Amino acid sequence: MKNRNATFNLFIWTSAWVVSIAVATFGPIWIWESNKIVIGLSIFATVGIGIQMLRANILHLRELDELQQKIHLEAMSITLGLAVIFGLAFSLLDTTNMISGDAEISFLVLFMGLTYVAAVFINNWRYV
Repeated sequence: MKNRNATFNLFIWTSAWVVSIAVATFGPIWIWESNKIVIGLSIFATVGIGIQMLRANILHLRELDELQQKIHLEAMSITLGLAVIFGLAFSLLDTTNMISGDAEISFLVLFMGLTYVAAVFINNWRYV
């Protein structure tokens, strides 16, 4: 039951963070125009909600059994390592003009999400 509550709490905070990112990104375009105070407050709120999401993630990990903790921690370490390696390589490709577009942070976030999901699935297959 504790694991279920921790998972739901993580879902709530993650959803709130995604919504806050959307508001901070699209609010200045569609809702308020160039109001630096509102933009700053929305970004500040996003950081605060993100910290709560991180806290919920830590609590969620603590509620998992030892095997699930191992699976997720390995997936996190793989994700971090690959994000640093490929993120820096992608940035170098951009700064040396080897690619036509810009190395946007959204590409790195997408890469990290896909890497984490793949690593969790592979680790579950390996250990379970």
